[in-house]
Amino acid sequence: MKSRNAPTVRGNIFGGHFFKFRKDPTGFLTSLSELGDVAGMRMFNRPSFFINHPDLIRDVLVTNHSKFHKGVALQRAKPLLGEGLLTSEGERHLRHRRMIQPAFHKQRIAEYAASMSEYADDLCAGWREGETLEIDREMARLTLRIVGKTLFGTDVSGAADEVGQAMTDLMDRFDFMLLPFSNYLEKLPLAAARKSRNARANLDSVIFRVIEERRKTEEDHGDLLSMLLLAQDENSGLGMSDKEVRDEALTLFIAGHETTANALVFTLFLLAQNPKVAAELQGELDAVLAGRLPTFEDVPKLPFTESVIAESMRLFPPAWALGRLAIEEHSLGGFHVPKGSLIILSPYVIHRDSRFWDRAGEFVPDRWTRASIRQKGQEFVYIPFSKGVRSCVGESFAWMELILLVSVFASRWNFKLHPEQVFGLKPLMTLRPKFGMRLICEKRNAV
Repeated sequence: MKSRNAPTVRGNIFGGHFFKFRKDPTGFLTSLSELGDVAGMRMFNRPSFFINHPDLIRDVLVTNHSKFHKGVALQRAKPLLGEGLLTSEGERHLRHRRMIQPAFHKQRIAEYAASMSEYADDLCAGWREGETLEIDREMARLTLRIVGKTLFGTDVSGAADEVGQAMTDLMDRFDFMLLPFSNYLEKLPLAAARKSRNARANLDSVIFRVIEERRKTEEDHGDLLSMLLLAQDENSGLGMSDKEVRDEALTLFIAGHETTANALVFTLFLLAQNPKVAAELQGELDAVLAGRLPTFEDVPKLPFTESVIAESMRLFPPAWALGRLAIEEHSLGGFHVPKGSLIILSPYVIHRDSRFWDRAGEFVPDRWTRASIRQKGQEFVYIPFSKGVRSCVGESFAWMELILLVSVFASRWNFKLHPEQVFGLKPLMTLRPKFGMRLICEKRNAV
């Protein structure tokens, strides 16, 4: 296959472009997008490519997905996360996806709606007029309670701080996982490595304890963990081992807690800066809900609420970048991709590409009244939940949760950005606000 070099920027003799990427990931990838649909990189001694065109993204995620495995960071994360949907490959991934899929059927997730709304109402009932909220921590505690209820069928609010800190430690470890030889560094008596081991142990103690208790009863408690324990592969008739259940439970724990919390934080941040949008949103909520808590049946009746969330995840997608490793040679945009190359694509970057979006850098929820969220996804220019066989299995669950929670908050409160709040991004495994997020809450007079 004829080779030609993709356009690139100057890298370091040692490390290539790794340190530029690590210093400012979203900024660096945005600068690469200006070079063309394919840009070359070198991550130490690994040839790497950044792709930023929907046709190329479709090629990697769907058309030729079998030529690619998950990226370096997630492969290195296996000692922490195990072999769940997030990290597994091939037949194991397909088998587990088949077994987990029923947990997210419409009837099943509808049962969780009431708990979501009630937990959100309970949280904001404790807020006070004019209070400054660390909204990132508030949302983390809320989504932790919800994932505890929906995944484990129990209220984990009593252990929220401990489990939440363990989750934060795991997320912070993602940056460490990008380092070369991190799999060896992990075994050394370093503070960072010890911290990650402790975080994993804390989460494991919670998950394995619940698994052990459930194995004794073999009952369906109406939660996702019950589905995992009772699931059987339709081909082999085999269920999951405790270790497999733990890996999938931890994956769902992270997906249901971390990503949802961050999506909520950025949505409330954007509403705080756009009072006209907030007023339009509240008008819809007042008309549909008339002051009551939202239910599962209300979700399709709240199209503007959905548009606000869709636009928030366009600008600040929790899964801000996706990595793939080429397990055989390939061609992307006319450039030869050797076996072993790293491919990076970024929902954050393509969601802000002015070729595909009018007023690309602005918060414009009205765009979704003129464009279909589904169609934009099929065009591969809107991919907050990825696409193809590795797309998020809980996407419908996430949409429902976000719509219900935003409905509760916005119908009861207005938000203003704290005057001393500094904004920045912290792209780790998920996209977080770099300096936290302080919002001032003001009680509104709803209908």
